[in-house]
Amino acid sequence: MSRFADYRAHVQAMASAALAAADPAAAVTRHLHRKNHTLHIGGETFNLTNGRLFLIAVGKAAVPMAQAVLKILGDELTSGDAASIVIAKTIPSDFIPHPSSFILHAGNHPIPGLDSVAATTAVRQLLSQTTKDDLVLCLISGGASALLSQPILPLAEWQALNQQLLASGCTIQEFNTVRRQLDAAKGGGLARWAAPARYLSLSLSDVVGSSLAMIGSGPTVPGNDTLADALAVLEQYRIKIARKPDRNSSPTFPLPSPPVNLIIGNVGIAATAVARQAKKLGFRAQILTTHLEGEAREVGRVAAAIARDLSPDSCAILGGETTVTVQGNGQGGRNQETALAAAIALADVPQTVVASFATDGEDGPTNAAGAMVTGETVAHGRARNLDAIVHLNRHHSHTFFRQIENHLIITGPTGTNVNDLIIMIKYGA
Repeated sequence: MSRFADYRAHVQAMASAALAAADPAAAVTRHLHRKNHTLHIGGETFNLTNGRLFLIAVGKAAVPMAQAVLKILGDELTSGDAASIVIAKTIPSDFIPHPSSFILHAGNHPIPGLDSVAATTAVRQLLSQTTKDDLVLCLISGGASALLSQPILPLAEWQALNQQLLASGCTIQEFNTVRRQLDAAKGGGLARWAAPARYLSLSLSDVVGSSLAMIGSGPTVPGNDTLADALAVLEQYRIKIARKPDRNSSPTFPLPSPPVNLIIGNVGIAATAVARQAKKLGFRAQILTTHLEGEAREVGRVAAAIARDLSPDSCAILGGETTVTVQGNGQGGRNQETALAAAIALADVPQTVVASFATDGEDGPTNAAGAMVTGETVAHGRARNLDAIVHLNRHHSHTFFRQIENHLIITGPTGTNVNDLIIMIKYGA
């Protein structure tokens, strides 16, 4: 029997390997070391007896990242009022917080809500008590752009603007340019609040290229963009705001010494793990890029073309993040749309697979991380009176896949976020 019959198990094994490699707690533990009262990180050392230690963790991976830090540094956290704040989209039921931790749920991702603003206000209030002898440790991961928010526009207007940007098809770089200029927590805002204390940040990258200014919209890093750049993005996508905001686009950092900003995980690490697992399964594997961007349906067609040209028993891997220019109110996500476009391009091509999934386990407003397709997928849909092209054009990828068996990739929230991965497999006879 052809190995193609086991393609679902192969894809699941590769996806599991990617998620294990992107484990947030393991990433923190690899980079953060302590000896007595001295903290070692990124070639720098910090004497923890000089002042107080504050911990701020924000993002989809905030809880596991904070847990790893608390195992190493828990006894060093300031006693009394909360010395650490963890802001996450979901809080695991088995999570036992440190006595000094203040756990805040901000579940409105990807649109900031009242809970995001309230949690951010708590962070600012906590950091208002820092002195030059203190150290602030920031843990940043995907989702921080929505979970840590203090917009300079009225919240309702800010939410509407975010919704329009999400539907516009703009790149994450363009989206974050607007966020950095119109949200006081972004573009170095968190670092400014931490001053005059020293701060260091550990970031799990969810953006293509892993630019520090892009991860979480750069709460600890000022970007090079200006308010004019943000307004240009809004104009390009015909998004209007009621008034021109007043924003200082050149933040300063009154710190006694240079900060440490370290990227501890990204999609490249996850893609390498996929390649390693593919080789264990007997495939020749190659990472083609970890800087993939573009419209999801176009990327899907390209992925299908690559898959068709692979030699037998080969696997190719793409890492990055696509966008979807939404028209209407279809239910899907960028990875499912990528997969559906690939399925159409692969129709009737034998023994060929394309799988696309989000490493955070959440593809758009659905319960799926993505989907896997073959040359038989379109026919499976047709047998259920589902037209793949119609569903793609209406952005109803999830509606299509949930009606045919064994195509959705469902992991649940993974606690990590390092972009998306596309896996292409060609089987031999």
